[in-house]
Amino acid sequence: MPRANLLGIGISAITMAEAISETDNLIKQNGKGYICVTGVHGIMVAQQDALFQRILNESFLTTPDGMPTVWVGRHQGFALERVYGPDFMRDFCMYSVGQGYRHFFYGGSQGVAQALKVSMEKMTPGLKVVGTYTPPFRPLTPSEFDELQSLVEQTDPDIMWIGLSTPKQERFMAEYLDKLNVRVMVGVGAAFDIHTGRIKSAPAWIGKIGMQWLHRLLQERKRLWKRYLINNPKFLWMIFLQLSGLKKFMIPTASRTTQQQTAR
Repeated sequence: MPRANLLGIGISAITMAEAISETDNLIKQNGKGYICVTGVHGIMVAQQDALFQRILNESFLTTPDGMPTVWVGRHQGFALERVYGPDFMRDFCMYSVGQGYRHFFYGGSQGVAQALKVSMEKMTPGLKVVGTYTPPFRPLTPSEFDELQSLVEQTDPDIMWIGLSTPKQERFMAEYLDKLNVRVMVGVGAAFDIHTGRIKSAPAWIGKIGMQWLHRLLQERKRLWKRYLINNPKFLWMIFLQLSGLKKFMIPTASRTTQQQTAR
């Protein structure tokens, strides 16, 4: 899958239908991979964190979560559309019913993953949610990981949805993908809160004009003001430098992507 270059981050040149198809094929081929749903925030975090940059670039897919990533990708000549985390989760869950895929929800604050199970099963009759796990707000201890590993082994999910926010969820996927009995991990951040009604999703027209960040900011001012009011102007300046040719941003050669597409 070709990738657009946004400040050295490879954003998959993909549509929603292609994201669903690629994920479906990976599961059917008994492959193993993680999917990052990445917008401006993730790209800017990666500018200060080489390991996080590598995690994004070595994913099975890194989808364009926001319209700025779509616009820059199209400017570079790629055909892509927004693959927004909550929408991808909803659409793939609906598709998966006919495939019999098994889902696991990991993340959220206390009770959110279980509430998400109820919400998604109501939204998508026939959906198989085989397990949920609410982690602590810190790295897992060895005993907690053993508990999670045992639960995943018992429930045997095809896909694990991770709702920890960026960059925690991406780091979790990169660290634990090979240690857990699951084919695909997808980091979807706010999707857990959106699909359980804890956060209101922006109207579609707001997303299309690239202003969903403002809708989020108005709901979570204290938590998100730095993310949007500092990162967004920095992103615009750096993208200007890249597109004008005043500064080069290279995508490092990824070593893991090919491995993830290979059957176990």
